[in-house]
Amino acid sequence: MAESFRAFVVNKTDEAFEAGVKELSKDALPAGDVLIKVVYSGINYKDGLASIPNGQVVRKYPFVPGIDLAGHVVESSDRRFRENDEVIVTSYNLGVSHFGGFSEYARVPAAWVVPVPRGLSLREAMILGTAGFTAALAVHKLELNGLQPESGPVLVTGATGGVGSTAISMFSNLGYTIAASTGKQSEEAYLKGLGASEILSREDVTADSGKPLDKERWAGSVDSVGGSTLAYLTRTTKYSGSIASVGVTGGPKVPATVFPFILRGINLLGIDSVNCPMELRLNLWERLASDLKPKNLEGLVAREVGLAALPEATAEILGAKVRGRILVKP
Repeated sequence: MAESFRAFVVNKTDEAFEAGVKELSKDALPAGDVLIKVVYSGINYKDGLASIPNGQVVRKYPFVPGIDLAGHVVESSDRRFRENDEVIVTSYNLGVSHFGGFSEYARVPAAWVVPVPRGLSLREAMILGTAGFTAALAVHKLELNGLQPESGPVLVTGATGGVGSTAISMFSNLGYTIAASTGKQSEEAYLKGLGASEILSREDVTADSGKPLDKERWAGSVDSVGGSTLAYLTRTTKYSGSIASVGVTGGPKVPATVFPFILRGINLLGIDSVNCPMELRLNLWERLASDLKPKNLEGLVAREVGLAALPEATAEILGAKVRGRILVKP
């Protein structure tokens, strides 16, 4: 390892906020058992928030964002990991209170590290990243609550985002009939290419009908929007169906009633990928390398950027201007 390396650093003082590429030394890295040469990272909504002064994600400055990383082990004091092992790190405090993946090197606790499963490359692991893992966790929980392809159609909201795009691909692998909702009507061909057979507009899933219950449509759904979209899903989910709630891009307040829960017995499933137990995490990464692996992973990549392009790329994520995933190659 060189004496210094490049990282994307954000810093906030009483006077100013700065974000840009800086040279760091190995001593600047936080404590951890495993030192990793980062080969790829990816940009998530939380990374966008970490890269602005009022994002309320970063707990202490200066800081290196990036809640995803994949790379090679350089050093390890934990016997489970050896030099040159290919590994993935997502979730926990990475990129929130512990320096993250927007760096040429990262040092993390061994308890956070996942070996790259057979069937995935480092690049493919980061095309999936937190977004793909979250989608896999949503599919898993929906299955545990009885969802099967014969249950009926599923709806994926915020469909052109990282979670939405990968969720559609996973449902397609498993043989579901899929609808997708988006505010970007120009992306209909993209969504149908992933496996969606019906495209709904943003207006279709945000309009208030004035009723506590509407016609039953969806056996299950993955919702990354929240707000009035989640309220729509509660009104239109089939009897005993389930909604996997994974995001809040449409706002945290949900103008819903209890009637869908007590009259149709629907299930609202909270999806938290950050604190997912390691045993389940390992199992889901194995599925991401097999039955849940999108058939055309590269088709989910919007583009690849270096560290210097992160300010522009994170702004696009916050502005919902990205289709699929932006990869970061430090």
